[in-house]
Amino acid sequence: MLRNVGWGERALSAAREVLHTHFGGDGGDFTIYAFKTSPSGYVYVRLDKLSNSIQDESVSIEQYSSIMGFSFLLEVELGPIYFLLHLIQVSSPGAERILKVPADLERFKDMPMNVLYLEEKSETKYSEAQGVFMVDEIETESGHCVWRLANVKENRDALGKGRPLSRKQKDWRLRVPFTLLKRVMLYIES
Repeated sequence: MLRNVGWGERALSAAREVLHTHFGGDGGDFTIYAFKTSPSGYVYVRLDKLSNSIQDESVSIEQYSSIMGFSFLLEVELGPIYFLLHLIQVSSPGAERILKVPADLERFKDMPMNVLYLEEKSETKYSEAQGVFMVDEIETESGHCVWRLANVKENRDALGKGRPLSRKQKDWRLRVPFTLLKRVMLYIES
């Protein structure tokens, strides 16, 4: 989101160049997850480390210390307008990130996801539905994803305290076109 800031494209280009120069190739292990500028001179960059294990997916603050030169290099790259930048914030998308569909589905397929999707009621009517699922299959050619119930407290509570998922629940599948997935986020059990 560049918010019609005149220097926004230059700032984004500089952010990409820093990743390319300091982390190799197209950013090496890191990719820009989100980038935002504001008219008041703020730049927010969210980086994602692609090689992290699924259990420790989000980039820690310590890992960001290796990117501390990022803000300085960004200011230098922007030349005469560096004084306008009040804050350059670098962070991780976090554990409860919104996933990019279908790109992130394969990467996080072994984790439960909170899925908000549209359910077809008739040929012209849809209603929102939601659940905690695991990816069962990604059908990229047909543009669909097949989900199964995740073995999480939220799904088990409907059965009664301490009961595991039933055979019927384990065998249940939901096939949804990517276009009807409104929001997919990693699920954090509370």
